Amino acid sequence: MRTGTEKQYKKSIINYSTMPTESNTFDVIVIGSGMSGGWAAKEFTGKGLKTLVLERGRNVEHLKDYPTTNKYPWEFPHHGQVPLAIQEENPVISRCYAYREDAMHFFVKDTEHPYVQQKPFDWIRGYQVGGKSLMWARQTQRWSQFDFDGPARDGFAVEWPISYQDIAPWYSYVEKFVGISGNKDGLPHLPDGEFLPALDLNCVEDFFKSSVAENYKDRQVIYGRCAHITDPQPIHLEQGRAQCQKRTLCQRGCPFGGYFSSNSSTIPWAQKSGNLTLRANSIVESLIYDDQQQKVTGVRVIDSVTKKVTEYFARVVFVNAGAINTNLILLNSTSRRFPNGLGNDNGLLGKYIAFHIYRGKISATYDGHKDFTMEGRRPTSAYLPRFRNLHKQETNFLRGYAAGFSASRNTRNNSDGYGSALKDNLAASELTSWHVSSHIMGETIPKETNMVSLSKDQKDEWGMPLLNIDVAYDDNDEKMIVDFFEQFTEMFTKAGFTNIKTSDSHQAPGLDIHEMGGVRMGKDPATSLLNKWNQMHNVKNVFITDGACMTSTSTQNPSLTYMAMTARAADYAAAEMKKGVL
Repeated sequence: MRTGTEKQYKKSIINYSTMPTESNTFDVIVIGSGMSGGWAAKEFTGKGLKTLVLERGRNVEHLKDYPTTNKYPWEFPHHGQVPLAIQEENPVISRCYAYREDAMHFFVKDTEHPYVQQKPFDWIRGYQVGGKSLMWARQTQRWSQFDFDGPARDGFAVEWPISYQDIAPWYSYVEKFVGISGNKDGLPHLPDGEFLPALDLNCVEDFFKSSVAENYKDRQVIYGRCAHITDPQPIHLEQGRAQCQKRTLCQRGCPFGGYFSSNSSTIPWAQKSGNLTLRANSIVESLIYDDQQQKVTGVRVIDSVTKKVTEYFARVVFVNAGAINTNLILLNSTSRRFPNGLGNDNGLLGKYIAFHIYRGKISATYDGHKDFTMEGRRPTSAYLPRFRNLHKQETNFLRGYAAGFSASRNTRNNSDGYGSALKDNLAASELTSWHVSSHIMGETIPKETNMVSLSKDQKDEWGMPLLNIDVAYDDNDEKMIVDFFEQFTEMFTKAGFTNIKTSDSHQAPGLDIHEMGGVRMGKDPATSLLNKWNQMHNVKNVFITDGACMTSTSTQNPSLTYMAMTARAADYAAAEMKKGVL
């Protein structure tokens, strides 16, 4: 009887039928065209390297493929709501805040892309060129040295192999190209960046900022830094992008390029070089490992429409398929050398998945500032950087949380009466009190038991094994949510807010859309899979720079860090290629 390892190896040999030719061979292959994949494409093509980008979803081109971007509310048959029948068919994706009638075409359907939930997990995906960069929330904060020191200091996960000093210049490099609005806040635990002018907080947000500053020496309320162009610079105009119009219709795709997406920025930039080949509808089945050469020689691809299998070859492969899909591809990349997944000698591939806690929300009423209201819209609001366990362990849980904060005032209409009385009542609208709210973004601790693996007997329609997702909250998370409620209730009370209400959504992990880990970086090949350059310890020509590479999660929104890491790793890989090392 053949062993499982022998079966896997034989499968690999049978499918290894394509020979490298000029038409299917490139300098670099990038898997995925989203936030980090787009940056890899931009960097490699800009350095003169012939680059193939493989996207499993359909092609979406900037301007051309934003069908709802300029529609008026009355042009939507269901007034922006997703019909009940579609919600019932897609219970996971329907829980996403951006899944609406104007943007649901950018999200995958649950029925078409199944996975196995060992524990409840809402896997939010967007399969198209640009990935989720079309629908992201656009919040961008740097990590600090404090964040990179976290695992070593607090005794969880493994030590990061890089420091803030390593990545700081790459943050600057990315920020200038992307366009980040923000203020110079001078916070050591949330470093300043290369900012365009910030938008203003409204009067109640500014009032809360003053109240927090008056009552707490260790807490700050700042403008939420975001990837929106507020003052276009020459580099943005060269990309064909314009100033953010504050439409707050970002999930539809922005015709102005006012916010950053791969579609409006990095992918067109790479295409201008003449060095990019972009193939949509290309599901990467596995990476092809050559035992004799001791490296990956290419990738095996399934056409999502025709089901035809094709192989492409390159000197270097960047895997940027999105954290969980990157884990799936590597786990499915088996060979005689790596029977349990590419580079997986230590058995840690797919383990130590982490995410952000978004369950906790708090709201209240504020009766002050009644002589003010709001006008217009903004793409962001206020933000409170992490303040718990910063300089010492002061709580019964590890790490901490950041939080958003917003204030708004609405119009209340009286719809009583009939005829002229109803008209008069509707015309005599009045303003309500201010409504204030905040939500948690907490750091979870990577655990070996939070993991993904391949199903042994279930496959999708393309023959790929379904992914088992076994991820859950723990006691540390529960204690953190309790502390968030206690601390913000106190802050709201000191600010004079009333009718304070807390709520725990008990939403499943995944709905935060910040899943990370499974292919973590580290200093020791025995406890990690990637080195300080995001390069696989055991397969030197393979790099992972999306969320899968993260050793810990901190509390900041992660996309800016993915982009900076990708630019840094691409620069290193290109230099190694030039030297003939790769």
